[in-house]
Amino acid sequence: MLSSATRLSRVRTQGLAALATFAATVLHAQPVPTLAPMIERVSPAVVNISVSGHVTARNPLTEVDPLFRRFFPDVPENSEREFQSTGSGVIIDADAGYIVTNYHVIENAEKITITLLDQRVLDARVIGSDSASDIALVQVDAENLTEIELGESNALRVGDFVVAIGNPFGFSHTVTSGIVSGLGRNRVSPDPAAREDFIQTDAAINLGNSGGALVNLDGKLVGINSAILSQSGGNIGIGFAIPVAMARNVINQLIEYGEVSRGLLGVAIETITPDLAATYGLSDTRGALVTDVTPGSAAEAAGLKINDVILTINGEAVRDSGALRNMIGLRRPDEEIRIGFVRDSQQQFVTARLGESEPVATSAAPTPSLPAELDPAFDGVELVENRSGNGVSGLLVVRVDPQSAAAERDLRPGDIITYINRERVRSLAEAQQIMADARTIILQVQRGSRSLLILLR
Repeated sequence: MLSSATRLSRVRTQGLAALATFAATVLHAQPVPTLAPMIERVSPAVVNISVSGHVTARNPLTEVDPLFRRFFPDVPENSEREFQSTGSGVIIDADAGYIVTNYHVIENAEKITITLLDQRVLDARVIGSDSASDIALVQVDAENLTEIELGESNALRVGDFVVAIGNPFGFSHTVTSGIVSGLGRNRVSPDPAAREDFIQTDAAINLGNSGGALVNLDGKLVGINSAILSQSGGNIGIGFAIPVAMARNVINQLIEYGEVSRGLLGVAIETITPDLAATYGLSDTRGALVTDVTPGSAAEAAGLKINDVILTINGEAVRDSGALRNMIGLRRPDEEIRIGFVRDSQQQFVTARLGESEPVATSAAPTPSLPAELDPAFDGVELVENRSGNGVSGLLVVRVDPQSAAAERDLRPGDIITYINRERVRSLAEAQQIMADARTIILQVQRGSRSLLILLR
């Protein structure tokens, strides 16, 4: 007969064996999650890019004082220096040898060298580039390349998991992971001509990641890593990638034409805020408010007017003014588009044939102008009731302080304010009454033979 101690020991042994068997079964049935198989499949399509060239820099000493040139006439005004930099790229067509990267990675490059995951080193040539979208396409001659499958960036949602692959600080094929933190981000670049519709992610993106891949968990390319928000140059969890839908459009044009031509509608626009939506009787803040129509433009020919709110292009919803700029700018000149818009609470449709030009003008951002007794938004602006005899009644803008918010909004001396918040105004008293409790101030201005809208607040 077993003692109680022996029986207890046997029970413990059997229990531990059973627990071990259970743990092994669970681990075998549900292996620890890993991204390794996907990374191993995708990594050969991500390359290191090294560039070198020369840039011309002005000598600041020659710009300080003209006397400097008299005493030091032999000092050159311009100097040429050699530069070297690195970035990343993504193979999108193995047969053709096409590699997509950022424009700023290969800008001013005289020599471009591609290093593959298998350590092959190849020379590359530029097929085309587009500074506005920060996309460039280069090509190499090589066999046994691995391309990446393009995904659908339009299907991304905030919270989706993504992985960034690139070469930060020269550390080849570094992989970081995170989520989609935001979509449709713009005004990241200080360049007003930039075409931006960024994916924001907290996957670590650092110097050298530019041009690398942002992929979903299926290993499909959803973005081209492009920029970070940082004061130190290091990652703080706010990175930006160009959606593959935008990159695909630019790449197709570069392959077919060698350059990117953009359509022009010919409107100035504002994003719809909650206050604007209430003013215009809209149910939500989607769309773009037309504040100006360029004479002779596609918009004027189609019959668009100021105060129209553009809601769709070819049936696709317009999220905001930045989205509309991209939707137009990614189409080629002479293309016909169907525009859905609201005018006086009535939905209408027109067809426009796009012109060709630089990016569509979009209004800036600050707050606006007129004497402080009217509204603080009008600080720096002098107004009088128009008595010029030109037949237009309203408020004549006599002076605008160049440093004022009104000047930033493009209010100019000589403009005649005819409407405020869609109400007819002929006197300062009427203007003061209209703006008494207004959260939004929208001016309709007569400028010569043109009429346009200026959003002051």
